[in-house]
Amino acid sequence: MSTLRLALAQVNPCVGDIAGNTALVLDRCRAAHEAGATVVAFPEMVVTGYPIEDLALRESFQRAAARATEEIAATLDAEGMGGLMVVLGTLGVSRAGLPFNQAVVITGGEVAARYNKHHLPNYGVFDERRIFAAGEDACVITAASSRIGIVICEDIWQDGGPVAQLAALDVDLLLVLNGSPFEEGKGRVRTDLARRRAAEVGAPLAYVNLWGGQDDLVFDGHSFIVAADGAWMANAPGFEDALLLWDAPEPGAAPVQGPVVDFASDAEQVYRACVTGLRDYVEKNGFRSIVLGVSGGIDSALTAAMAADAIGGERVVGVSMPSSFSSQHSRDDAADLCARIGADYRVQPIAPLVEAFQGELALEGVAEENLQARLRGVILMALSNKEGHLVIAPGNKSELATGYATIYDAGSIGGFAPLKDVDKSRVWELARWRNAHAEANGKTPPIPVSSIEKPPSAELRPGQTDQDSLPPYELLDEVLDAYVEHAEGRAELLARGFDEAVVERVLQLVDRAEWKRRQYPLGPKVTALAFGRDRRLPITNRWRELAE
Repeated sequence: MSTLRLALAQVNPCVGDIAGNTALVLDRCRAAHEAGATVVAFPEMVVTGYPIEDLALRESFQRAAARATEEIAATLDAEGMGGLMVVLGTLGVSRAGLPFNQAVVITGGEVAARYNKHHLPNYGVFDERRIFAAGEDACVITAASSRIGIVICEDIWQDGGPVAQLAALDVDLLLVLNGSPFEEGKGRVRTDLARRRAAEVGAPLAYVNLWGGQDDLVFDGHSFIVAADGAWMANAPGFEDALLLWDAPEPGAAPVQGPVVDFASDAEQVYRACVTGLRDYVEKNGFRSIVLGVSGGIDSALTAAMAADAIGGERVVGVSMPSSFSSQHSRDDAADLCARIGADYRVQPIAPLVEAFQGELALEGVAEENLQARLRGVILMALSNKEGHLVIAPGNKSELATGYATIYDAGSIGGFAPLKDVDKSRVWELARWRNAHAEANGKTPPIPVSSIEKPPSAELRPGQTDQDSLPPYELLDEVLDAYVEHAEGRAELLARGFDEAVVERVLQLVDRAEWKRRQYPLGPKVTALAFGRDRRLPITNRWRELAE
């Protein structure tokens, strides 16, 4: 009896790049064949990229996906790899023209089997019921005398359905094709679920996942295999390409241990998710460089460090835009930051521009403060138009939640916001982690210590700090987590023991800032609930959390 050698191809496709994704699949098939694999499995929708949203409904796109599948089958056969069984995700179409989220099995130069995803997620960031039809039939294939059941992503998250069908069909392996986005802590949930499903079918479970950034989603990879008894057999690292090889045991034999790597800490995974999302947004959309305002504060410092890690410091432009209220230490920290990461550092004072506007408008108070902030946004967009940079925004989730940012300023303008789903308390944690990581590897920490330690301030008036307008960030983030991510109302927050005045103030700020959030750039989702697809509230909305 021959041994089933399984290869899980963890790859980073691009939505709509069907030719590029096809080349990527063929390249990994060649590597798997060279490694002696019997079966190579790719993630969900790898041919088209994922999620494809309404592209699924476009007939020209459907035809291109079908041609790509035929090309893969023909090329493998022509290159002498027809005996390699390839399982991959793509866009399928029924005879009635209904699109499916589909897995195809290629062997011998042709498509030998098709499986259509049963459970179509319609919550959080997912909207699959809108574009896909649901499958009904189970799929079992045979390779090296092993019976392999195939399902797609959400099919294992719902009780019943294809997993329950396969449990009665005596499979030797459950193969799961996935496009599962990253969020902190989700890896533990996935592996616990996989262990339950492996026990349910009485066979090992192999989980292959996408990695890479797609707009506001980041896929983390972390492909793995667990035995029927839940034992950890093999896994791939996160946020990078991998070809995970594993020799399945013969029926009745003990499971075979494969390669195992340690999981990164939560802080490292969040940091890498933000960097991955930013890098792929830049690269997949064809930008050459990044520009951002560097104020000397912690948010712009961490964002700049992420930008340098994503595409290299030499492709990052940091612009200091001091006003008459900017402190010398902030200017020094901005210059130090750019030197540490190797960025192009520029200084563009805004005082002459402020004076010109004030000569016409004579603004006072908040209007004058906002004028300074918006002029910084104008400068960055002008440099973007002139030199072709992508402007990125350094604002964080706490500021976005409370509306503590001037709309169209340097903190909220641009095409991408790496810290959009990272609250202020986490910003400090990630900055400290990044510096410690550099020191542990014998490199210069990218973020000046003073940027981490000094009180945060917009520096739009003398002596200003964030806590003039907001509760301490540690307290604020606790309230925001309860109200935003857990949807707790006023009564629940007070029952937790939060001060009534703090609750009233935070809820008022959050509810009034929805219009700002709608205009904020995309940013990578790293928590269970990010602003954007996860949380959809009306802007015109008179509902308020009042005393009951």
